[in-house]
Amino acid sequence: MYNILTEPLIRADIGGGAVARMSLPQVYEALMRDEVDAFPALRAHQRHAWHAWLAQLGAMAMHKAGVGEPPGDADGWYGLLREMTAGEWPDDEPWQLVVDDIVAPAFMQPPASSADIEKDYKTSVATPDGLDVLVTSKNHDLKMAIASDAGVDDWIFALVSLQTQAWYHGSGNRQVSRMRDGGCTRTAFSLAPSERVGAHVSRDISALANDFLHDSAPSDAGSTLLWTRAWDGAEALQISELNTLYIEICRRIRLRRSDGGGFYAIKATSETTRINAKPLNGVVGDPWTLVNRKEGKALKLGADGFTYRWVAQYLTHADWALPALCEATNTERDSSDTMLLVARGIVRVNRKTERYDERVIPVRKKMQTAMMRGGDRDDLGEIANRRITEAGKVQQILSHAIQVLVTGRDSGRVSTEHKNRIKGWRDRLGEIVDRSFFDALQEEFEADESDRKGIFNRWLLNAENKDGVVDHARSILSQATESLPCSSIERYKARVNAEDLFDRRIKNGLRFLFDKQDDKKEEDECQNNSEQTQEQNQMGTQLNLI
Repeated sequence: MYNILTEPLIRADIGGGAVARMSLPQVYEALMRDEVDAFPALRAHQRHAWHAWLAQLGAMAMHKAGVGEPPGDADGWYGLLREMTAGEWPDDEPWQLVVDDIVAPAFMQPPASSADIEKDYKTSVATPDGLDVLVTSKNHDLKMAIASDAGVDDWIFALVSLQTQAWYHGSGNRQVSRMRDGGCTRTAFSLAPSERVGAHVSRDISALANDFLHDSAPSDAGSTLLWTRAWDGAEALQISELNTLYIEICRRIRLRRSDGGGFYAIKATSETTRINAKPLNGVVGDPWTLVNRKEGKALKLGADGFTYRWVAQYLTHADWALPALCEATNTERDSSDTMLLVARGIVRVNRKTERYDERVIPVRKKMQTAMMRGGDRDDLGEIANRRITEAGKVQQILSHAIQVLVTGRDSGRVSTEHKNRIKGWRDRLGEIVDRSFFDALQEEFEADESDRKGIFNRWLLNAENKDGVVDHARSILSQATESLPCSSIERYKARVNAEDLFDRRIKNGLRFLFDKQDDKKEEDECQNNSEQTQEQNQMGTQLNLI
């Protein structure tokens, strides 16, 4: 029942307010034609899981069939997808959402070895959002278990999300292999030609099929689509058994039909992870995963998420190995087009889910090349590190100045309340720097060596447009002064002291910005003195003549 290969179960926004219902092959056709604006039922945190699932499945289907180009129509995709499982499952059980026989697979639902195992499925889940990975008190501003009127595609996306990016959630609820450990999350880094869903999926499918899998032997469904293999919760697969792009499952789940005509899920716990990958620390060849070479571990997304400081480090530091899909394809190498760096991940701190984080950065040709080359990458890293260092200095000086505003002194212990207030203003500057950091970085990186110093200095201090880092910091200090709750007399004193401290520390800490200005001031003074001396001499000569 509910065969995603043949039935229109997935809603897609195709523009102009129109929403079409599509089968999975029709989804692929629409994506290859770049006709999909969005999937209405797809939540933000599910984007990478769904994107990666489509790309992995599409690439493996093409590779198995020996096809070099993605099919352009639904019939072509139907043939490729069905061929992956038809030999063992001619009735398409792996593509059906509900299969009552538990010894047969269902979509993203592994079978059991015998009917007796169904007694292990003791937990019932009424809604797809109750099934999904959003296990948090904050719920990402979403409420859990409220989708009582959920569509079929809500369940599809929830299954894909849970089975391919779930973390450890208590005894018997195991994590996927593509993460550092059970407390982390699955993250993604890749290039994309645009923010269009279809353009990104199409690009990754072609890259994976032609560049990533070109030396791999075609594999059967059991090593590619792990939901087709029986699992009773105690058997772990070895990475060596699997295709490089395997689509995994990490939980024992089965969907059932309710008396009211909807769905519900039943769950069973497991004694072990589905894949024996703990010693690998998430380094399993995933083409979207950043790897820390020094630690030999997959990226653990920190509390800050994808800030400019962290992303710059990922892109330029030798400790980080960029994933395969961050490398330009053969076609992209011959093009001068700007690409997009797409970073996605769920932020978890102390095993608590904080938020979903996504960042899209335009990457011009020179930076694309530098990301994959040692020398150019080092050059880019030096420029980035200097900018991060100097921006950090300005943030520290701003914090110190605001401390004077909120405490009335420039040293001593600061209360937690004052620390939070200071941090709020400091973070404003960080957000401003973050917004334009990579555009400004690339401007300097692309410039001639002789022009780089001037570009860098104007980024920090721009007297003409008042849009340098120092200029923004001074503006924030002024705003903070107006917001300070105190009498007008105290406000004036605090403002004078804070501005004086800010100016002194900026001039001392970023002396190189002012050396030229000081030299010019001295030249002007010398010129004025010289002119005055000449005038005095002329007057003296005239007096002597008289």
